[in-house]
Amino acid sequence: MIQKTIQLRGMTWDHARGYDPLVATARAYETKHPHVGIRWERRSLKAFEELPVSRLAAQFDLVVFDHPFVGTAARGGPFLPLDEHLPASYLAEQAANAVGASHESYRFAGHQWGLAIDAAAPVAAWRDDVFVALGASPPRTWEELLELAEDGRVEVPAAPIYCLMNFYSLCVAAGGTPFESTERLVEREAGADAIGRLRTLLAACDPGCLERNPIASHEKLSAAPHDGVAYCPLTYGYYNYARSGFATNVLTFGDPPDVSGHPLRTTLGGTGLGVSALRPNREEAIAYAAFVASGDVQRTIYTSSGGQPGHRRAWLDPKNNDLVGHAFVRTLPVLDRAYLRPRYDGYVGFQEEAGPVVHAAVRGELGDLEALVRLDEIFRASRARTTVFA
Repeated sequence: MIQKTIQLRGMTWDHARGYDPLVATARAYETKHPHVGIRWERRSLKAFEELPVSRLAAQFDLVVFDHPFVGTAARGGPFLPLDEHLPASYLAEQAANAVGASHESYRFAGHQWGLAIDAAAPVAAWRDDVFVALGASPPRTWEELLELAEDGRVEVPAAPIYCLMNFYSLCVAAGGTPFESTERLVEREAGADAIGRLRTLLAACDPGCLERNPIASHEKLSAAPHDGVAYCPLTYGYYNYARSGFATNVLTFGDPPDVSGHPLRTTLGGTGLGVSALRPNREEAIAYAAFVASGDVQRTIYTSSGGQPGHRRAWLDPKNNDLVGHAFVRTLPVLDRAYLRPRYDGYVGFQEEAGPVVHAAVRGELGDLEALVRLDEIFRASRARTTVFA
């Protein structure tokens, strides 16, 4: 038996989509490199969204993280700048096969801080069996969505962070792109329109949705009885739920409802794989990270093991689409047009403070103007805490 002389530790988030494909890629890499051992560990989705990457990089050789943290990475140096360690041809291939802005989202301050191994954005999810029984089709417009919500058929993950993500999308739909000014988060009229749309929608939904994240909403929708909820208009898609046998009922994924006659630009999510600059086995960690993000691995092992890949070839692959009811090709246009959040050092702090403000506004506990003024204050304070913006 060959002794494993190099041991790598990785941290990801606690869902089959985030964990199973990495375990599978680790086993495949170990087969080719018997001297390497790779152990993946998990943290909750909430911790994934909030835990500082610098703390994780001190403990783990490989860290799965969200792109808004790249500003922190650029300032603090917990991750290696991968453009200094990987061939330019490799990164060019990654860029050419990106899903939307996924690859770009991990490039900041002139360096590539992560590889886009997973791509996601809010999409619609629904139960085909329920709509067939109703003799109806999923809503295509915001007005049709509200009618369905009034019938008790709609679920929306609306914990604070997801209210904020949908607020961004609805601001764009109202003609006001957030973060274009240095003084105001978004124009008042667009911001008020976005809050109003969310408030009206959520008032017609189960109040419990105000505490749910996308995983909880997928679970609720897929497990609902035949006469229960049938549709979720905006959720970071977990396409595991489109796979036969993963949950009680299969979900179908597609475009969110149009707003004012136009497709929504929802807010980009997904994950990247960073390599710690604070741990000793950097060369092997870089080699493994490049293996995971490579087109061949993403298209095969990564997706077949339950992953939601970040490489375009994997999204276009017919066999992969057969696994998920063609969710990849159905929703690829949504991801390609997705809105990219800021990544300046200080943005994550803004996000943590701003989510509860939008949440309070859609619950009716804050007036629209009061909420928008407070968001502006949090935004300006977040910018004042940093000098790293691009």
